[in-house]
Amino acid sequence: MTERLSADQLGRAAEMLRAGRLVAFPTETVYGLGGASRDAQAVAGIFAAKGRPSFNPLISHFPDAEAAFAEAVADDRARAVARAFWPGPLTLVLPRAADSRIALLASAGLPSLALRVPAHPMAQALLRAAGQPIAAPSANRSGGVSPTTADHVLDGLSGQIDAVLDGGPCAVGLESTVLDLTGPVPLLLRPGGIPEAELEKLLGPIGRAAPAGSEDEARPAPGMLSSHYAPSLPVRLEATTVAPDEALLAFGPALPGAGATWQLSESGDVVQAAARLFAGLRELDAEGRRLGLAAIAVQPVPMAGLGAAINDRLSRAAAPRG
Repeated sequence: MTERLSADQLGRAAEMLRAGRLVAFPTETVYGLGGASRDAQAVAGIFAAKGRPSFNPLISHFPDAEAAFAEAVADDRARAVARAFWPGPLTLVLPRAADSRIALLASAGLPSLALRVPAHPMAQALLRAAGQPIAAPSANRSGGVSPTTADHVLDGLSGQIDAVLDGGPCAVGLESTVLDLTGPVPLLLRPGGIPEAELEKLLGPIGRAAPAGSEDEARPAPGMLSSHYAPSLPVRLEATTVAPDEALLAFGPALPGAGATWQLSESGDVVQAAARLFAGLRELDAEGRRLGLAAIAVQPVPMAGLGAAINDRLSRAAAPRG
């Protein structure tokens, strides 16, 4: 059952987030479905609760720019924009720092991170009390209308999440502007609470991201197509046997005989498998190259629940290289 928490129970909400549980909370834009960004299992739980069709990156929330930039590579443009618009309804997409501890699933395995410092006082207090980054897409079922009250959250997610922290109606009611600063030209990935004209005063001309090929394709943040799922070793799907010169991405009881093995979920839990997917591909690729292995074999993963998104990412990793 989903708890409805009041302002004086904010400490409990922070405790729940630290424990890997899911808590919706208000920002000045919409209510976000919060989970600890560094906890891959919590991030997988966000995707499961939303019924999100694919592992598109999630925005991580921070109490201030210093905390956000500790996870990313921030240039002079990013710092100038942050000084002008943070806290506020602006998300920056920046290169991931080499020592970032944000779960790979939160960034969909991409080399970038989506970061925001919300202005809502309750969100600020919660982030400081939690003491860690919080991933928080809109707190609604995927494809639904974004929620701007706690009642909206409960209408769609009651029984699917642990709690909602009630902070009253959201002031802006429109998602954050998403600005990509990973390249030489700033790109607007999503219009939102900060007008483009205000950003152009600081940055000059801003480009537009190319449209995505489909709703199931992943972007560094909402609005931009990208594909960074393929390891350097070839990937073989639906493996029922494995050769000594192959690394194995296992699901359920591991096939014998692999040169290296990464277990997604020995118990066959697709949420656990989702949490471990991108880390597993990276680990097997590095270990396979170190050992001179020829390929990565992948045991079958069912399509139920998050299995569909897992299989989508695996099929992209296994696609012929151009």
